Formats: sequence, structure tokens, C-alpha cells
Amino acid sequence: MQRTTTTTTSSPDTGLQSLDPARTPSRDATHFRRIIAAKKHVIDAEQDLARAVADARAAGESWTVIGAALGVSKQAAHKRFGHSSPC
Repeated sequence: MQRTTTTTTSSPDTGLQSLDPARTPSRDATHFRRIIAAKKHVIDAEQDLARAVADARAAGESWTVIGAALGVSKQAAHKRFGHSSPC
């Protein structure tokens, strides 16, 4: 089974508008809102991590150090974050 990841910048209203009222009964939106908030936190954290890695590279830190901080190999760190900075 293939997994796909979709990143969207749509608002919660867009998600609600995609629900068919005939197939989706009206319910308390607490869980929906929590999921949206958690997704926003994940996106914000990913952006913060990318900035932290870029700042570390700009300060001269090696991919070995960055990989160690991330708990991955230097190659994995470079593969994920090295697209905009030289090796």
C-alpha cells in the first residue's frame, strides 16, 4: 500500500465545506478543531526546524553535528535539509 502525504495551506473552512451534510452528521467540532490546531503546530515546528538547520549551517556547523542533533546520519540530514545549502 502506497502512502501519500499532502500538505495544504487551506483554511479549516475549506475542510468543512468539503464535507457532505447528507453523509456527515452534524457533530461537536471539538476533535476537528484539535486536529487542525495540531496540524498547524506540526507545520510551524517543521518551519522552525528548517530555520534552525539553515542557521546552524550558516554558522558553520557540519552535517555530522546537525545529524547528531536530529538523531539521524549526516547523509539523512543533508538529504532532508541540504537542498539550499552547500555540502
